[in-house]
Amino acid sequence: MRKTKMMLLGVLLATAGAAWAAPATGIQQYELKEFTADFTQFKIGDKAPAMYLTPEYNITQWQQRNLPAPDAGTRWTYMGGNYVQISDADGTISKVYDGEIFYHR
Repeated sequence: MRKTKMMLLGVLLATAGAAWAAPATGIQQYELKEFTADFTQFKIGDKAPAMYLTPEYNITQWQQRNLPAPDAGTRWTYMGGNYVQISDADGTISKVYDGEIFYHR
């Protein structure tokens, strides 16, 4: 009986600690480290396919989509339902936000 109580106490403490952990707020809650687009898994540091470097995929009105300004030498594109920041030079992925950020206010 005592062992069961100790285990229950341990579980309660573990869940209480998780409940007190600070949730991501603002734009951070939409950040992704990896995503799927065109039946391919991508992560930060990977290169986007060449078609996403074309003007058709360039997002110029990033403010209206609640995205931060692109870093120097990068642009925003849309891949697999996500907003992806890629380098102008070679398409290296540097940031990814879930497409739901569009509805964030």
